[in-house]
Amino acid sequence: MKPSAIVYTSNTGYTAAYAKLLGEETGLPVCSLEEAPARLASNSAVIYLGWLMAGKVQGYKAAAGKYGVCAVCGVGMGATGSQLQDVRRANHIPEEIPVFTLQGGFSMEKLTGLYKFMMRVMAKTVGKRVAAKPDPTPEERDMLELLEKGGSRVSRDHLCQVLAWYRGE
Repeated sequence: MKPSAIVYTSNTGYTAAYAKLLGEETGLPVCSLEEAPARLASNSAVIYLGWLMAGKVQGYKAAAGKYGVCAVCGVGMGATGSQLQDVRRANHIPEEIPVFTLQGGFSMEKLTGLYKFMMRVMAKTVGKRVAAKPDPTPEERDMLELLEKGGSRVSRDHLCQVLAWYRGE
């Protein structure tokens, strides 16, 4: 099944940025999960992008219930291509649906309420854990930098695996 659109859920804008980039690369129309019912027929084949929280791709369950999800992209703070099996398991994504993870970014200022509180706690916890390590990995150092300073890691280059799948390469 070839996707006819890109549908996404974004919290702080990084997932929306990836959806827009993917739309530019594929020529597929892009819409948020909220906009989708007015723009897409039920059961339309889509690529779904959602932000990650504790391994869960936000909005995936709702998207899968309404559309034919052909591929799932989880956008989080971890390195692109990491945690694929964890994301598949946590979201009960069938094996025949490709799963991709994309490194987005972090901005404490864009968070509100419970999410802001949870990320403040996580930042302190991760910060202490990484600081206590004698030799943190580059990924751990990058995560710590994101948590401390914020920033975006959104990059067209991170879409290469998704685009290879889409193009049948």
